[in-house]
Amino acid sequence: MTDKAQTTPRTITERPARPVIALVVPCYNEEAALPISAPILLGVIDDMVAREMVSAQSFVLCVDDGSRDATWSIISDLHTSDKRIKAIALAHNRGQQSAMLAGLMTVRETCDAAITVDADLQDSPAAIIEMVEKYRTGADIVYGVRSSRESDTWFKRNSARAFYKLQRKLGLETVYDHSEFRLMDRKALDILAEYGESNLFLRGIMPSIGLCHDTVVYDRNARTAGETKYSFGQLVATSIDGITSFTAQPMRLIFVLGLALLIIDIAVSVWVLVSHFNGRAISGWSSLMLSVWFLGSIILISLGIIGEYIGKIFVEVKHRPRYNIAYRLLD
Repeated sequence: MTDKAQTTPRTITERPARPVIALVVPCYNEEAALPISAPILLGVIDDMVAREMVSAQSFVLCVDDGSRDATWSIISDLHTSDKRIKAIALAHNRGQQSAMLAGLMTVRETCDAAITVDADLQDSPAAIIEMVEKYRTGADIVYGVRSSRESDTWFKRNSARAFYKLQRKLGLETVYDHSEFRLMDRKALDILAEYGESNLFLRGIMPSIGLCHDTVVYDRNARTAGETKYSFGQLVATSIDGITSFTAQPMRLIFVLGLALLIIDIAVSVWVLVSHFNGRAISGWSSLMLSVWFLGSIILISLGIIGEYIGKIFVEVKHRPRYNIAYRLLD
């Protein structure tokens, strides 16, 4: 896949004249953002209804991912004041990927297309209308792609680019500068439901679904309120999870590294033997220690990579539920 996903030329699926659109909003400790973002999202739906783009039955589904603040209370109040705000609450925190999947599977039978968007609305609400327009003209999946990363710090901008390049080099197919802001129609949601892995990385799953896809380019906004829930460590963990969930390339690299070290070892052995028989062998503590530390590090790194894969196998074979829903506000 190229850096920007391109429209796939396929037969256009017939669309409803006024489709039901569900906005799926994963929420974790978003008590500051929701009172602001929920009315904005409802306003986007009202705008599309007025344009006769979508059905008046379109709605917002908030997914409380085990929040520890007043998020669920706020969602409940929003639901009471406007029934188009629907909600589910997970029994405990499962992470953004599981929360998003729980929301998508909840709305799958009641909508024609679902759009995942963060509660902080850094992903432009105006782009939602463009996504729906792309869907109405035949796209099954529409990716939200950032126009630039100039608003990011130097470190975040370059580390993100490095992660994308690393993923691509290791065989993981993703859409460059796309996070979790996307539209999926009913067909794509039905296919996603067939993916049973516990180690979720939706950005990697989406390209493997195929279907007719397109992109919407948008400018990323500042958070409406609150603080980001993603630390640098979580971003690294997400990238590692994505790589190890979709490619065995790191283990192949270990094998290649082992061969390279074997060749170096043979060359060093020849040099040592020649030096020994010529009487020029010198016992060197430094070179010995450097070799031990270098090879020890390689071994530990290799064991860590292999352990990551074994850990994923351990989780997958138990087939435990990816999430448990504690409460629902769907009426």
